[in-house]
Amino acid sequence: MTVKFLITGGTFDKEYMETTGDLVFKNTHILDILKLGRCKVDIKIRTLFMIDSLEMTKYHRNIILEKCLNSKEEKIIITHGTDSITETANILGQNVKDKTIILTGAMIPFAFGSSDGLFNIGSSLAFVQTLPHGVYISMNGKYFRWDNVKKIR
Repeated sequence: MTVKFLITGGTFDKEYMETTGDLVFKNTHILDILKLGRCKVDIKIRTLFMIDSLEMTKYHRNIILEKCLNSKEEKIIITHGTDSITETANILGQNVKDKTIILTGAMIPFAFGSSDGLFNIGSSLAFVQTLPHGVYISMNGKYFRWDNVKKIR
């Protein structure tokens, strides 16, 4: 069984730009996270885009939907910003029935050294391999069905 990762950006992959004080995107950190966790699962990684989820539009969500629908892998993890993760989960939940999809995010960038993203990726890897087909959001060791979750600010 292969697990496909679709990378969309979000806090997971933000880095601190010392010259401006901004958080920016360079490259995904997912390989570093998987290596640090000594992951032995067969993984395929595809970066779709690197954006903050507040900038995500219907166009971006349609790309995510298309990649999920056309994926030969039935187990998919999507790294996503938490601000609009439920919107993307809603679109996927209404349209994808034959795959197990986990959307996950982080509140602290991996590059900061103490990110919750490591735990969220580990949990998501376990959930994607054990949950039945459906769309879920995974955070802090818990999973939630796409139609029964909300962002707590």
